[in-house]
Amino acid sequence: MKISIGNDHAGPDYKNAIVAYLEQKGHQVINHGTNTFDSVDYPDFGHPVAIDVASGKADFGIVICGSGNGINMTVNKHQSIRSALCWMKEIAALARQHNDANIISIPARYTSIQQAVEMVDTFLNTDFEGGRHANRVHKIACP
Repeated sequence: MKISIGNDHAGPDYKNAIVAYLEQKGHQVINHGTNTFDSVDYPDFGHPVAIDVASGKADFGIVICGSGNGINMTVNKHQSIRSALCWMKEIAALARQHNDANIISIPARYTSIQQAVEMVDTFLNTDFEGGRHANRVHKIACP
């Protein structure tokens, strides 16, 4: 599986741990994140992830910023993106099962690195249930 990842200055340690985990599992990672703690603008790292997922270059995306909100809002500006802000693995599972989310947004200042890796694992290993959820997901796109 190909995974695109992007992060701002709040997430280099999270990104590095997640990338190591994904590569250990045999996934290919496209890294758009910063490696420093110097202040940067999260849209510069979120948009490339959304483009990778929307274009099919990546199967899923992971974005990380301090609260998870700013970068989540950024990637959700892209028409075919359904990014979910997750702070526990149960939310990550529901985002996939009920919303067919294709990007997970992680709040680095409000989760541990271990929680982040567990959420990514859950997100990538949970299937969309379809059924009654499919029509709802279809309605998310602007008419």
